[in-house]
Amino acid sequence: MTRTGLALSALLSLAATPAMAGEAACWFENGVVVVGAEVMGVPGDYILDTASPHTLLAESQAQAAGFADTALTGEVRLAGVAVEGRAIAVADLDMRTGALPTPIAGVIGADVLRAYVLDVSFAPCRVALRPAGQAPRFRTEATLPVTWVADRPVVTATASDGPHTLSGAFTPGTGADTAIRLSDGVASAPGAAKPKELYPYGVLRPRLRALSFAGGLSENLPAGLMKAEDPELAGQIGAPLLSRFRLRFDFPAGKLLLGAP
Repeated sequence: MTRTGLALSALLSLAATPAMAGEAACWFENGVVVVGAEVMGVPGDYILDTASPHTLLAESQAQAAGFADTALTGEVRLAGVAVEGRAIAVADLDMRTGALPTPIAGVIGADVLRAYVLDVSFAPCRVALRPAGQAPRFRTEATLPVTWVADRPVVTATASDGPHTLSGAFTPGTGADTAIRLSDGVASAPGAAKPKELYPYGVLRPRLRALSFAGGLSENLPAGLMKAEDPELAGQIGAPLLSRFRLRFDFPAGKLLLGAP
């Protein structure tokens, strides 16, 4: 078998613990966080993804609930918080959710989360969503500034394939199943036999030489590509890497806090 390397172009359980008030039990499997929630009155298991700009309702779930439109407006309920008047898109999520062992009702994205403080722990898996000023103290090992690109939160990280290095804006994704993905505007995978399989939901996982993130260096990471949706977006840091920490996305304060797991 030929190993495909990822190069920067030209420079470049299911058993959940009981949730406390303000929290929700979740599970972390196949690299994504899944949590019980309700969107448009449809309860179910939802992927919680800070790197997804928009909240989605699965097409099959929407049809079963009697929704004929693909653009909806309604309420999202998560961890005891009700967010009203949200734009909800109906989408076919079969490719994204096929590797998960339970039907997925949709994706809760950054558009719902960005007004709150979001805490994510991976072992045991739990999430909490609270208004600014109501979150408890958080023991922090590193703090990263958060800005927004293409309706996604981003932090600064540095990727390297050895000869080339790229520093830029990477969106941290609790529902992104690969440790690191680079925008295909700045990266390629020379020698890949099936280039489409390098993208989200594909099976190829070439290796990236190194990623510098939050003061630490990770090497030989499973990686992939993502479409170049915005020239300022260098890539995505996925839950397999983020799960090394406890996370606090303090969106109102513009910070990502990382704590010991």
